[in-house]
Amino acid sequence: MRFKRATAMFTAFLLVLPTVPVSAEENGKTEPATKGSYSKKHEVVYTTLDATGDQEEMYVVNNFTIDEPGEIVDYGPYTNVQNLTDVTEIEQQNEKIELTAKEEEYYYQGNLEGKPLPWNINVSYQLDGEAMKPEELVGKDGKLKVSIDTTKNEGADESFFNNYLMQITMKLDSMIYENIQAPEGTVANAGKNRQVTFTVMPEKEGSFTLTADVTDLEMESIEFAAIPSSMSIDAPDIGGMKNDMGSLSNATAEINNGVGELKNGIAELNDGAASLYDGSEQYNNGIQGLSNGSSELVEGSASIKNALQQMNEAVASGSGEVNVSDFAKMEEGLGQLAGGLSEVEKGLTNLKEQYGQAHQALSQSIEAIPQYEITEQEIQALHESGANPEVVNKLVETYEAAQTAKGTYANVKEAYQAVGPALEQSAGSLNEMSTNLNTMSDQIGSSMENMDIGESVKQLQEGLQSLSSKYGEFHSGLKEYTSGVDRLAGSYADIHSGIGSLTNGTAELESGAAELHDGTSQLAANTSDLPGQMDSEIEQMVEEYDKSDFEPTSFVSEKNKKVGSVQFVIKTESIKKDEEQEEAPEKEEEKSFWDRLLDLFR
Repeated sequence: MRFKRATAMFTAFLLVLPTVPVSAEENGKTEPATKGSYSKKHEVVYTTLDATGDQEEMYVVNNFTIDEPGEIVDYGPYTNVQNLTDVTEIEQQNEKIELTAKEEEYYYQGNLEGKPLPWNINVSYQLDGEAMKPEELVGKDGKLKVSIDTTKNEGADESFFNNYLMQITMKLDSMIYENIQAPEGTVANAGKNRQVTFTVMPEKEGSFTLTADVTDLEMESIEFAAIPSSMSIDAPDIGGMKNDMGSLSNATAEINNGVGELKNGIAELNDGAASLYDGSEQYNNGIQGLSNGSSELVEGSASIKNALQQMNEAVASGSGEVNVSDFAKMEEGLGQLAGGLSEVEKGLTNLKEQYGQAHQALSQSIEAIPQYEITEQEIQALHESGANPEVVNKLVETYEAAQTAKGTYANVKEAYQAVGPALEQSAGSLNEMSTNLNTMSDQIGSSMENMDIGESVKQLQEGLQSLSSKYGEFHSGLKEYTSGVDRLAGSYADIHSGIGSLTNGTAELESGAAELHDGTSQLAANTSDLPGQMDSEIEQMVEEYDKSDFEPTSFVSEKNKKVGSVQFVIKTESIKKDEEQEEAPEKEEEKSFWDRLLDLFR
């Protein structure tokens, strides 16, 4: 029985022998290695990061498009290499890689250590405003904020940073994440998930944030894909826009010219307002001086009135004996009264002259205010011209104040014109009264020696009675006049203060108009060639983002030639719960063919 069993096993062995391959070397034959060639080499750099962006592992999948099968040479500081196409061994001597390619497409993998990426990547996390480590976030609820920053790695080949476009992708489970906000990114549906995408342009550093409400937090890996920005950018057709920009340049120049004219008009207005203020100040000083002297004038007149009354009473009740010295005192009093009235008359005459000058200056200044009307549309256009809003508001307020002052003056113009004749009439009346008093004083002095005392006393009684009565009327009129002067002085102080405010406003307006004109001049200068500036800016932008002339170089070694493309696939570690692994039953180790064959003989 053992013999029969052995015979059967041997027969089975013979049946399977033809299926065992025999290499050329086992036959004693060695195939000569022929030199091969390839047209293009492509590199895909795979890198894993931890959840905060620190680099962990890196390997490169190299792909060759073979023209002639045979031995080809590649370079790279790989820690180990692995054939991904067939079972042919790859020989590595330092950074030189020798391989035998038989297929049209040949792939092999090389692992790298310590090779820096062209970008520094940093990912940070906050939950409810508190910075947290990734492992602390698992299973938490709250307001999540993820910040992603990419910067240039100065320790790597800068050609990739300068010419590569990076796309950052986050996949978020809609059952976990709600109210997703990504100001610098796009949010799209991807099945049951929400996909957030950020883009970093060549030569740019990126800074992005994502916020969301999370429940029982878990997060998939953040993916970074970097590829050459090789698309060609054509300059857009901006013919119509250039025409519009030309019209805008012309309009800006017209605005500048209009503001220049406005500035000149405001300067003239300010000069007129300054002249008005000077004349008003002279008039105000005169009227205030006259008002200040009114009380003394009234007191002096009251004293004269009382003296006349006392003289009249004394003469009327006298015995006929008259003290000549009293006539001398009366003569002296009448002379002083006539002199006081003469001074008042001179003051009124001077006031009339000053008032006339001030009124003329006021009239000329008010008439110097331009008659033109600025519409609401023009004011709105000025606001939209880019000028300083504060200056524009000052211009508008001063324009409105100037127009109000012009209208107010037109309403009170007749009252101003009536003041001069009234002052002239008052001065004439005072002059007449002063002359009469002087004449009376002279007559008393010249007739004292030759007069008949009795008759003279009688005439004196009648004259004093008449003079006292008339002077009472004059005194009442004088009080009304001084009261009017006081009221005029008080009212004109407010007018003068208003004219001062107007002068200050026009001065600020002139300064603001000058500043506005400087701004519009600069605006007109800067926009004088808008079409040309647009062409220049567009050419600069096209040149900045058009990387179609970029020639790729190997990421692994500068010795590698015929590089068709280099791509980067980068992923962070996911943030997930530790799943309990169920203990699987130990599987019986699968036996090889030779083990099963030998078991037949056991």
